[in-house]
Amino acid sequence: MKTHHDKSSLNNSFILTSPNNTTIKWSRVSVFVVSTLILLLAFTACVKKAEPPLPIYGERELVGKDTVYHTIGDFSFLDQDSATITNSTFDNKIYVADFFFTSCRTICPIMKTQMMRVYDSIQNNDGVLLLSHTIDPEYDTVGLLHDYADRLGVKSNKWHFATGKPKEEVYKLAQLSYFSTAMEDKGDADGFIHSGAFLLIDKHRRIRGKYDGTKEEDVNRLLTDIRRLEKEG
Repeated sequence: MKTHHDKSSLNNSFILTSPNNTTIKWSRVSVFVVSTLILLLAFTACVKKAEPPLPIYGERELVGKDTVYHTIGDFSFLDQDSATITNSTFDNKIYVADFFFTSCRTICPIMKTQMMRVYDSIQNNDGVLLLSHTIDPEYDTVGLLHDYADRLGVKSNKWHFATGKPKEEVYKLAQLSYFSTAMEDKGDADGFIHSGAFLLIDKHRRIRGKYDGTKEEDVNRLLTDIRRLEKEG
């Protein structure tokens, strides 16, 4: 294809002649606009869409111009090292919580296998902790939880196993704060029923995700969401 300049409008256009002698007259403005559009489209294709923030679970209330969200209620328990743990233990931390009991023969072993995956992924991350509440504090004493954590080979400053009485306070915390099931059930073979949920809690004590701790694909989603939540700051 040959290029011919039209002398009458040399500063504003040029003519392209194709091999079949078809001529196309392009203004310099047109070429600039088309080139800009091509570059813009290429840039847009390369830029990844920003991920939306994770949802915030629970009721919310508008107070003046501020939105007040549901948060995890105050608690105080002992962990496997006899250390008192409260909400302040998790200040400025993301954490994953669940409910279990050591003598559980149904879903708890599966849950702990999956929670070990979470532990392995965050054990060197100072910004994320784990919290497992026993729903059988009368049997799951501090000493027993210490042995349980030792068998798992986990660090107590990274994964807290919490026990405390009365057990009704644990059930209340599970149901009203974490929106999780935890209660005694004499009709159950193990004497208790509880949810297999893993709850993702942000630095402001808000629930940002709920996952089935017995399903690998759901825990995969949790691992991804922990990284997403960290990006929120």
